[in-house]
Amino acid sequence: MAKRILVVEDNDLNRKLFCDLLVANGFTVEPVADGREALDRARQFVPGLVIMDIQLPNVSGLELIEALKADPVLRQIPILAVTAYAGKGDEERIREAGAEGYLAKPVSISPFMQAVMKLI
Repeated sequence: MAKRILVVEDNDLNRKLFCDLLVANGFTVEPVADGREALDRARQFVPGLVIMDIQLPNVSGLELIEALKADPVLRQIPILAVTAYAGKGDEERIREAGAEGYLAKPVSISPFMQAVMKLI
């Protein structure tokens, strides 16, 4: 089981919370605040899971999911979208872009860790 997780989240508090939770559960994490850095970091870090926000500055999370899934090296890595972007049809669009998991913010610890364990 790859215990490495890339966390793409522009909100400092959410990024710290996700990383702290994951580290406390034995994972190695690589935090990224800017979606533009996510592809390069994923190639360098080679995570077993990418956890990402959908509303990111400079790049759409949907575009980032599609870019990850189009990359021959990264396409097998599961993606968990954790987002406040939770309107009608949003989960469907996010899953169609390639995310294997979806959680709406605010996120509780137990469902978050269950989703992580299911995908990694």
